[in-house]
Amino acid sequence: MKTIQLELNEKLAAELNALVQQGFFKTEEELIRFALIDFIESHKPALVEKFQHEDIEWAVKQKKAS
Repeated sequence: MKTIQLELNEKLAAELNALVQQGFFKTEEELIRFALIDFIESHKPALVEKFQHEDIEWAVKQKKAS
């Protein structure tokens, strides 16, 4: 498992702590892991599409240049 260290501003850190204290998550690490998974799952189709468009634009430019 990979460990990542990050810094949070005080407001965000307090919100994470509050969600843990209220029992929504067991730990702040669990909350952050959940948030990352949720972000990736909900944004992956848009990110894939964006990268596909960038690849197509690059290929078109290469074709025009040759």
